[in-house]
Amino acid sequence: MSATGIFSGSVLIHPGSGLKGEMTVPGDKSISHRSVFFGSIAEGTTEVTGFLEGEDNLSTISAFSLMGVDITRNADRVTIHGKGLTGLSEPADIINAGNSGTTTRLLVGLLSSLPFFSVITGDASLRGRPMKRVVSPLLKMGASIAGRKEASLLPLAITGKKLKGMRFESPIASAQLKSAILLAGLNAEGETTVIEPEKSRDHTERMLKLFGADLSVSGNAVSVRSTKTLTGCKIEVPGDISSAAFFLVGAALAQGSDLLIKNVGVNPTRVGIIDILKKMGGSIEVRGAREASGEPVADLLVKSSSLKGADISGRELLPAIDEFPIICVAAAFAEGTTTIAGAGELRVKESDRIAVISECLSAIGVRNEERPDGIVIEGTRGKPVKGGTIRSHGDHRIAMSMAMAALNSIDGIQIEGASSVDVSFPGFFRALGKVTIA
Repeated sequence: MSATGIFSGSVLIHPGSGLKGEMTVPGDKSISHRSVFFGSIAEGTTEVTGFLEGEDNLSTISAFSLMGVDITRNADRVTIHGKGLTGLSEPADIINAGNSGTTTRLLVGLLSSLPFFSVITGDASLRGRPMKRVVSPLLKMGASIAGRKEASLLPLAITGKKLKGMRFESPIASAQLKSAILLAGLNAEGETTVIEPEKSRDHTERMLKLFGADLSVSGNAVSVRSTKTLTGCKIEVPGDISSAAFFLVGAALAQGSDLLIKNVGVNPTRVGIIDILKKMGGSIEVRGAREASGEPVADLLVKSSSLKGADISGRELLPAIDEFPIICVAAAFAEGTTTIAGAGELRVKESDRIAVISECLSAIGVRNEERPDGIVIEGTRGKPVKGGTIRSHGDHRIAMSMAMAALNSIDGIQIEGASSVDVSFPGFFRALGKVTIA
């Protein structure tokens, strides 16, 4: 593999013959976000190692700095001098969350319960993404939130108030929605319970326990009670399995691969990509399972595999929802047809991921059919895929997924909008180059 134009918005990825060696991936994006949230509202100092210096996480740091939190960074080490649950200051300016939906939705929950006024906005993409699913339950707790289209779109103006805890039965499994309500519940009167139809990723619950919150978990229900004090602690952020996923698929598809990805978070609510690849015939071995800061961690060994198409939906897809684009790439080079359903929420992510991945696969010669909540992909195993030029539409996961597709093409793939990878994986193309067999 070789890449040209790395420092511009366009990258040409040439074909490769396999991925080999050892590597690590950047820290988990979700855990990095939450370390800043809870470290900022804890008392004392929180020291974070393995922090992801992606653009979204830096938006979270910027937001809390604007509210008076002293945060210092040294590469992937972050030190947060917490202000306590009620110690944040009213921001003197509008909080700009950039492209980060996690920053925005979790902040809306937290700020709704704090005694000051704040305004949150974001880039053009984020200003078009739905906020009503978070705002509506917070209003039932007594929050005061105003914004465009009945507070369904950014910018949102929040006047913090004393909230009342509630029992909320969520219509969807969403870690962002759950986390927003639990953050509001920390300062609310009484108990706040969130019940999900399926269990979404549980990084918030694990970290709240680490900081000493009064929290309990029972099945798909999580309850938090009004908490006076969170205590700063040390957090070791594992490698992000969503970043590892690109290399898991790339190695499984490319001939001659034998790749060890070290220190990856293997939280049970996040390992759907491993389960799906194994279902498709992927050779993945989980080694050295251990725990770090309340999160399960392991090394992942992946080898070349003969993948086969599969039907993927519902409970299977939920713990791999962020990996949808790279699963589509796996399906594109597998044998037989793959049908993915239950992914409707992806139409309102950084891009309409269903439409964009369909467009990208079509552009390189892979037949597929876009559906309202998913896609049907005709695998090309044994047939040549020429390659071509694709547009990432500013979506980091699309750009990295298509880089892995390029390894299996004839002429390579030109990726327009490649700089979007910095949102979650700064240095992605260099990392790919280091493990690709020439």
